[in-house]
Amino acid sequence: MNLLQSIILGIVQGLTEFLPISSSAHLVLVPYLLGWEFPENVAFVFDVLVQVATLFGVITYFWKDLIAILAAMWRGLLAKDLFGEPQARLGWLLLVATVPAGLFGLLVKDAIEAAFSNPAMTAVFLFVTAGLLVIAERVGKRSRELQQLTWWDAIWIGLFQAAAVFPGISRSGATIAGGMTHNLDRPPAARFAFLMSIPIMLAAGLLASTDLAQTPELTSLLPVFIPGFIAAGVVGYLSIRWLLHYLIRHPLYVFAIYCIGLGTLTLIVYWIR
Repeated sequence: MNLLQSIILGIVQGLTEFLPISSSAHLVLVPYLLGWEFPENVAFVFDVLVQVATLFGVITYFWKDLIAILAAMWRGLLAKDLFGEPQARLGWLLLVATVPAGLFGLLVKDAIEAAFSNPAMTAVFLFVTAGLLVIAERVGKRSRELQQLTWWDAIWIGLFQAAAVFPGISRSGATIAGGMTHNLDRPPAARFAFLMSIPIMLAAGLLASTDLAQTPELTSLLPVFIPGFIAAGVVGYLSIRWLLHYLIRHPLYVFAIYCIGLGTLTLIVYWIR
């Protein structure tokens, strides 16, 4: 991987981690469509680093919210009243919503790894993302806010996040769709989706860091990967800000159309090759 490829893929990761079009799909399909071939260990190191970068981006954007949530949860623990404050209750709901994806990811780890090496399967999963976005727009009444979330809502949205362990099924798209199918308005659904991505991304990053530390080429790869890391973090932060404003007035259909287009293009290229 050269410097230009690192920056381009970092920008791609930053854009697609939070836009509902699947970052994992793009990290598989962009190199595939452009004919870029990277050794497996190089791709692994880069993928881990740019995912950590986008984690920094979402933490930076929601820093004040996270501090308020953690402080409220701590006060609740001390007072033995876990759900006494709205922010504390939101924090526990976020943790509950994280559980399904964590359990499912461990159960189907081998299938997930196989999917990442299959561009055609990734393209098919993009159609699943498109379907979820369309269903969310058609079914959701967009009449509820975050304060009205229940435990069942959190589990339901968590199940949607569990489906997004496969490349092509957008984590943000699936979780936003999960919230909207339970009648959350678009911006609150996106806000909850972004906040609930933090625990799962943090856990995934910690698990991957063990393998990352054992990669012998890590030091030599860093000078090329650091610009991509910075690009992913900055663009990820900006994409969150843009999407939350966009969803105030606009539906998700444009992202569904994009997923269908990219999936179709990939299958055509796959068939030709």
